[in-house]
Amino acid sequence: MGISISGDSKYFQMDTKNSTYLIGVAPDGFLGHMYYGEKLQTGRDFDYDGLSWLLGKGFAERDKINFEDSFPWEYGMPGYGDFREHCLEIAAEEGKEALEFRYAGYELLPEKPDLQGLPGVFGEDGDTLVIRLREQKLSLVVELVYSVFEKEDAIVKSVRIKNEGASACFLTRVLTSQVELPPGQYDLITLHGSWGREREPYRREIGWDCQSISSIRGVSSHQSNPFMAVVSRNADEETGTVYGMNLVYSGNFLAETQMSQFGTVRGVMGIHPHQFRWKLAAGECFVAPEVVHIFSSEGIGGMSRRFHDLYRGHLIRGPYRDRKRPVLINNWEATYFNFNTEKLWEIAEKAAECGIEMLVMDDGWFGHREDDSTSLGDWETNENKLPGGLKRLVEGVKERGLAFGIWMEPEMVSPDSDLYREHPDWIIGQQGRETSRGRNQYVLDFSRPEVREEIYRRICRVLQSADITYVKWDMNRCLTHVPEGEVYHRYVLGVYDLQNRLTTDFPNLLLENCSSGGGRFDAGMLYYSPQIWCSDDTDAIERLRIQRGTAMVYPLSAMGAHVSDCPNHATRRTTPFATRGDVALAGTFGYELDVTAIAEEDRQAIRRQIEVYHQYHELICQGDYYRLPSQAEGRDYDCYMVVSKDKSQALISFVRTNVRLNYPEERIYLRGLSEEKLYRLSDRETTISGSVLMKVGLKVNGAEGEYQSKQIYLTELKDSES
Repeated sequence: MGISISGDSKYFQMDTKNSTYLIGVAPDGFLGHMYYGEKLQTGRDFDYDGLSWLLGKGFAERDKINFEDSFPWEYGMPGYGDFREHCLEIAAEEGKEALEFRYAGYELLPEKPDLQGLPGVFGEDGDTLVIRLREQKLSLVVELVYSVFEKEDAIVKSVRIKNEGASACFLTRVLTSQVELPPGQYDLITLHGSWGREREPYRREIGWDCQSISSIRGVSSHQSNPFMAVVSRNADEETGTVYGMNLVYSGNFLAETQMSQFGTVRGVMGIHPHQFRWKLAAGECFVAPEVVHIFSSEGIGGMSRRFHDLYRGHLIRGPYRDRKRPVLINNWEATYFNFNTEKLWEIAEKAAECGIEMLVMDDGWFGHREDDSTSLGDWETNENKLPGGLKRLVEGVKERGLAFGIWMEPEMVSPDSDLYREHPDWIIGQQGRETSRGRNQYVLDFSRPEVREEIYRRICRVLQSADITYVKWDMNRCLTHVPEGEVYHRYVLGVYDLQNRLTTDFPNLLLENCSSGGGRFDAGMLYYSPQIWCSDDTDAIERLRIQRGTAMVYPLSAMGAHVSDCPNHATRRTTPFATRGDVALAGTFGYELDVTAIAEEDRQAIRRQIEVYHQYHELICQGDYYRLPSQAEGRDYDCYMVVSKDKSQALISFVRTNVRLNYPEERIYLRGLSEEKLYRLSDRETTISGSVLMKVGLKVNGAEGEYQSKQIYLTELKDSES
């Protein structure tokens, strides 16, 4: 069991394979954070009282403020003497209250409980500790919930706020997690960007006072991702101390670090308090989304690999969690809105000849939609474009040997739609103000059950009309004109409710989330869909950077990645067809082009690429991911590798991003191999030991020109082959 409790129930130790998290109760009943870091070898009779100095010396009433201003709170609250960033604010009828919660007991659970209405990490091996804190004046209870996943080196936190009083109160700030780190030199790593350039790693020094990332767009957003890592100043991919935090949530969020006057660093994370005011009636409970904590003493790469293992095994659900995803072709960049049944059948026929397994029909199949200005919400087939409807179209696609998928945008409505004309009050807006449009559309108020119910009825009608095995769920704008109160959070809960119903009622459906590309690529969405469209930027060279940043937290198996046409529709860059395939292989492999219009040489290349996908799929999706040097470090190439868990095989992917004359040849230092094993390389006759490959390096041959790529497959040389 990963949880130990002292005999007097004042100290709580949580151990993973390589880390320890230690909490203590001070003599005055305050709950303090004592330690988080490399695993402590404490033994059975460990004297926790010998570490009581970590909680401070207690206080005299005359100096209580000074004590609270330096106490290492496990869950900080305002109003008395802690002036640092905190987790909880509560307002009674007369205004905001000072809060003083004290320890009130604990409970041990054999496995991690589900979160009501929220996504979360799951698993029978998630031993769980619940610590209760009580606020006497307001009759409130805070339950801090810690689940320990030993093998993955993960501690997952959530919080529940219970109103045991006789009157209602209002939650105005509920962050889930707080961590206190001792004085030291730290950097902060976050993921930033915009549409078409999502999740770019940004590293800066943690100095005095606050640094934060956030979203108040109603979604986790293209601009920021609900992740941060506090790392030692010397940390790199393979060495140094890393504390990673990831919020399992898809709406507004806040992640913040603060260096105190004493040099300690506090990190907090949770729902953004912007326009958040949640009424908590007597007897009710509020459940906040959970935060995943990963500790690594093996650098940033070690953190990434732990996140990947946890999410692959304990967050992604359903039959496609471990199943090979179908190779699909999406018609968006092939046709945009200009298609009909015959054109889709033509694409399907050529695609099947190449080994593609599914056709996905994108935007433009419903209502009278010929551009992006109409018909969202009217989920009825446009029979002028698709005579005979979806049933006839899908049967024809299946006759040509392909499964069928469809694009939808359930959260949106067009002003030019029957749905909007019938229910103009169903959109999110503020009374007396005109609601702004984004992409010619409004956001439906999914915080309202009747809105969700009607949209779900329409989705089901579509899916039951034909043999549809895949849905691309898009969301193409942020939320605006949102009333203060509960709407932001209830909207996210409404999205979760619909996606949970969809995957429950259609258990064999493959759901892929999308939000104008990668605008809602987060752990909350992964709970409902095993893959998420990574970015609308399908340019191979741009995708190297986007996929590299995404893999900081999220596994390769979750990243929607396609081979698209050239010149690329967004950047106008032309890259070799082989390079586009090699880059897309680091994800859920597919195509985004008109297979009927490309050269026969490229169709032959598709066949070869799909063979490679099938050969390496399990390795890429289940193996350990290593970022090797790239253009981000000033190199003229990008390189990564994936190594099987038993270290018997590996795949290196190399793309040259720039060509310069008369420079020293690159030497790639591999990682993650067994030093003792001998490896056969797919591009040469020799065998080389893992030790040499990692310490002496490897020269990549055959990728000398600009945008040229190379994949090298390594297999262990067995004793019988020596």
